Amino acid sequence: MATKGKTYDAHAVGRRKTSVARVYVATGSGKITVNKRDIKDYFPKGTDRYVVNQPLKLLKLIDKYDLNINVKGGGTTGQAGAVRLGVARAILKLDPAARPELKAAGFLTRDPRKVERQKYGQKGARARYQFSKR
Repeated sequence: MATKGKTYDAHAVGRRKTSVARVYVATGSGKITVNKRDIKDYFPKGTDRYVVNQPLKLLKLIDKYDLNINVKGGGTTGQAGAVRLGVARAILKLDPAARPELKAAGFLTRDPRKVERQKYGQKGARARYQFSKR
């Protein structure tokens, strides 16, 4: 698989909330690039970096693959969740035998929760304006 002159072993898409992540996996030394920036620059919060690395740590592949990730939409936490799903799906393409482990950890399940829309005549999705009897 080639993208702009580079060859990749696998490609997958992950989504969460309004974020979409495209993950390209290549054999390498464990370098992770997010939107052409290092992962430490793009995800300054340690929890977001931890979420991104979860599938790799579970299967002990942290130093075997280079990841090139394009992510857009939503906030950092949603983007990290989208990247995690994309990484898990890409690893699954490379090694179908890893499916039971990834499935048991919940990394192959797309989180369906989204923000509920705001209703007309109200403050928010569920919050109402205060009722005044008189």
